[in-house]
Amino acid sequence: MTNEHEAGPVRTIGFIGSGNIGSTLARLAVASGYDVVLSNSRGPETLAGLVAELGPHARAARTAEAARAGDVVVVTIPLNAIHSLPAEAFDGKLVIDTCNYYPGRDGEIQMLEEETTTTSELVQQHLAGSTVVKAFNNIGFRALGSLARPAGDPDRTALPLAGDDERAKAAVIELLDSLGYDSVDAGALAEGWRFQRDTPAYVEPYGAPAGTALIRDRIAKARRYRDM
Repeated sequence: MTNEHEAGPVRTIGFIGSGNIGSTLARLAVASGYDVVLSNSRGPETLAGLVAELGPHARAARTAEAARAGDVVVVTIPLNAIHSLPAEAFDGKLVIDTCNYYPGRDGEIQMLEEETTTTSELVQQHLAGSTVVKAFNNIGFRALGSLARPAGDPDRTALPLAGDDERAKAAVIELLDSLGYDSVDAGALAEGWRFQRDTPAYVEPYGAPAGTALIRDRIAKARRYRDM
């Protein structure tokens, strides 16, 4: 996106995908006072149990409705399903992309194999009317649910993010803070590879609280295979 995202207050978060990461984030969001609108590929009726668990601040919807309802929209689905999303429903939205590339699941994507693009750049390409920020992709769902801490806690964990729009990143940093996490800005969306699969910042640091200094160090140590 060339225009800066017009960030307003975040009251409702739409979830495209309500699996391990999506449901964990929804729990953190409801606990932090947000409303959530959940969706998955199987239909709203299959989310009745999760909605009942989350309570009156949660409801289920179809994908396009969840996207339109969210002040922020979290896309947390297999990368090979991105092109099934109705792109127009995301126009004008701040999208948080949690996707990772697993060739065994997603099939080989040549541009990613050649490292000429990144997962989030592919998401941005499809959701062209949105503003994409990459976050929440490098931590397992159990750690995500258990490591949230209040601001100022010495054991607070930091999560990286990447994006091209400074206002959008600022909104995601504020959201992360409210959910219990510090942030490390890795730079532009193209720098999201620094905390993708098979990098030092991916999953492994979160066996214990991983603060900003550690995550910055892991991001700095990331190397592309073509540079090795």
